[in-house]
Amino acid sequence: QVQLVESGGGLVQPGGSLSLSCSASGSIPGFNGMGWYRQAPGKEREMVATKTNGGWTKYGDSVKDRFTISRERGWNTVYLQMNSLKPEDTAVYYCTLYALDGSANYWGQGTQVTVSS
Repeated sequence: QVQLVESGGGLVQPGGSLSLSCSASGSIPGFNGMGWYRQAPGKEREMVATKTNGGWTKYGDSVKDRFTISRERGWNTVYLQMNSLKPEDTAVYYCTLYALDGSANYWGQGTQVTVSS
């Protein structure tokens, strides 16, 4: 069984920065990459950032030029550096393992990010 554990969430003022991390452990099958999603109150879960094992990177439109994803493939760890945070970024952030077919099948418990003055 795969376990994903996120950390680094907290309360930040608008314009501030925050860094999240996620580590995968357990019986991990072959996977294509790792990524971050988020879910805000009353909204659907959305893709924030993805990085494949081959180095391909994609960001959600709402976070482009503000967030940066990075990975340590050997340790199955993914990071999310968040800059210029806005109140609209307030959400629970989840990390994901992508299966070999590209589907997001594994999820952590999430970490709360609150952006407020």
